[in-house]
Amino acid sequence: MRAMERSATLPSAGAGARRSRAAVDGHVDLALEGMTCAACAARIETTLNRLPGVTASVNFATESANVDFDRAQAGVDALVAAVSRAGYGARVRRNEAAERGLESQRRAAAWHALRVELAIAAILTAPFLAQMLLMFVPGTALHDQLLPRWVQLALATPVQFVIGRRFYTGAWYALRGGGANMDVLIALGTSIAWLWSATVTLLGLHEHVYFEASAAIVTLVLLGKALEARARAGTSAAIEGLLRLQPKTARVERNGVEAEVPLEDVVVGDRFVVRAGEAVPVDGKVVDGASSVDESMLTGESRPISKAVGERVFAGTVNLDGFLRCEATGVGEATLLAGIVRLVGEAQGSKAPIQRLADRVSGIFVPVVVAIAALTFVATWWLAADVTPAIVNAVAVLVIACPCALGLATPTAIIVGMGRAAQLGVLIRNAVALENAGRVTTLILDKTGTVTEGTPAVAHVETLDAASARDVLAIAAALEQGALHPLAQAIVARASEDAIELPSVAEFVMHPGQGAEGRVGAERREALVGSLALLASRHVAIDAPRVQAWLESGQSIVGVALDGRLAGVIALADRVRATSAAAITRFVDAGIDVMMLSGDNAATAEAVAREVGIATWRGGATPELKAAEIRRLQAAGHVVGMVGDGVNDAPALAAADVSFAIGAGSAVAIEAADVTVIRADLGAVADAILLSRATRGKIRQNLFFAFAYNVLGIPLAALGWLSPVIAGAAMAMSSVSVVGNALRLRRFRP
Repeated sequence: MRAMERSATLPSAGAGARRSRAAVDGHVDLALEGMTCAACAARIETTLNRLPGVTASVNFATESANVDFDRAQAGVDALVAAVSRAGYGARVRRNEAAERGLESQRRAAAWHALRVELAIAAILTAPFLAQMLLMFVPGTALHDQLLPRWVQLALATPVQFVIGRRFYTGAWYALRGGGANMDVLIALGTSIAWLWSATVTLLGLHEHVYFEASAAIVTLVLLGKALEARARAGTSAAIEGLLRLQPKTARVERNGVEAEVPLEDVVVGDRFVVRAGEAVPVDGKVVDGASSVDESMLTGESRPISKAVGERVFAGTVNLDGFLRCEATGVGEATLLAGIVRLVGEAQGSKAPIQRLADRVSGIFVPVVVAIAALTFVATWWLAADVTPAIVNAVAVLVIACPCALGLATPTAIIVGMGRAAQLGVLIRNAVALENAGRVTTLILDKTGTVTEGTPAVAHVETLDAASARDVLAIAAALEQGALHPLAQAIVARASEDAIELPSVAEFVMHPGQGAEGRVGAERREALVGSLALLASRHVAIDAPRVQAWLESGQSIVGVALDGRLAGVIALADRVRATSAAAITRFVDAGIDVMMLSGDNAATAEAVAREVGIATWRGGATPELKAAEIRRLQAAGHVVGMVGDGVNDAPALAAADVSFAIGAGSAVAIEAADVTVIRADLGAVADAILLSRATRGKIRQNLFFAFAYNVLGIPLAALGWLSPVIAGAAMAMSSVSVVGNALRLRRFRP
């Protein structure tokens, strides 16, 4: 419960990042339209970066541009105009949820149009495929004699110029903008095959025709586009699933009347009700009722969380079994859910360092392929003394080359990985953090609030002088109620949990930082509660046998005296999280060295380290010492991760190669962290590291496949070992394979 209460500050992580950028200059996220391959993304990025004062990063997989600019030198209109001049469309991204909705609608419309075009192309191409299959029947005539050439011309022409017009349009815009993309390769290759065949047919020449190649290539590329579109739609399924959690309306009480109103009409301060089985519409605080709430969609925690008056509830979570009346505290973009979606959206649009090589290759890919195709044509014609095989080989080179696989290899894995992390209750700030998290070799942990719960609780009560444990707690809680000291609040909370009735208090005197005294009960007996030093100053003898052992184990001791005699002592400790020991075991099993640096005394640090299985620890560590230790480890070649939740952890979090903030921590730590764990569970840090490793593995696999495909495929096509149709099919499937491999991350299980 405490974890989710404090994690309401999470949206500030993304907001803070945006504010810092805006304070320097301007920042805008652009939604892009018209990109067909990675070369398009490279072209747009180059175009934007040529503008004065502009630094842009374009992501092909998310069809977006992340742009920082100097307001004195450029404006948003200039950015959009530059993209337009390059032959593409751009608009400013606004509300993340609204953008996701618009993207879903656009994608659905594009998918419907693509299916219609693919169906028509398949019908017109089917006779060519049947003809190609009949070629393998013994005694069958040459393939160009099975269908009259004029029939082939009639079938291939609409496929080439009507269904395939998208390739000509894309090629024209790219060339007009001074670049080249996959559309140029497809349009050039199929046009050569169609033009040669049409010339042979119309002039009645005795040469082979290749109408089946031009039609089949267009159809197969469209099929690949369709499969790729379906696969890419799945990459953002995790975030779209989060958005669907939030209901469209809320039951709001206004002027004593309950009414169902659209979500956008709910304002902070409104009272709303949530019945059993309904989703919470906005962030709020319970003012009436009690229930259990399923927060797994936000935190990854499967256990229902109890909610009572004063507890926080969050948009998108599900009320399981009770009735809740709440007061809205966060609406619209200010909800935790919106903050998570915004943070993940920003992270998915970022680029990993490993992607830089693929981007450089994509930028020059098409011109190089066209040059190779031209060289293939000339060399084959010269060596074979026949123009026909020269045309076939050149066309095969043009259509097998695929910059799309290179462009999709990294971002698709990042998108799926980020989405899966969000489902597990982990927010990763950007692709750099995702990559670095998988490289961690040494993990440094703070103790308080990270390995432990971060708040003291009553661990033991020892009684003397015929007093019972309930009597001691009752006296202490009666005197401490209303105090703000953490130990006092822990004692009052324990008394409340045990349903202990508190005696009345008179002649109350507070001793700040030490304790309190007064007369309690109907007998008005003199009572004193506080530190052992306070009791000693009042000449109260401390003769409880286990006090010294508790002190040595790092526990805090509060004494309770009644009528000048010690009635009992209360030992309080910051309890170790139930999941910490298992998490430490997972780190060690993953080959990560674990070290705990605590600001508490050595005895306390040693006790906690021994309990959870940490071999290397240090007590009395100041913020400066923590940061210095991280720098020492980095100088020794370690990749260091730091996990913390306190304000004093911020310097160490900033110094680490990758920093993790437990979601129950402060906003300062969250601002400094690369990875934020929403739930207060060290095991989620292990989830984040293992998922990062899995994502890095998928990126490497995808890049290897994309490079190997082109490095092997282009020479084979140039040597005439691949027909244009087979080359087109291979090109169409390369992108699908890369995206499909990335989608396997959706099945990641910690």
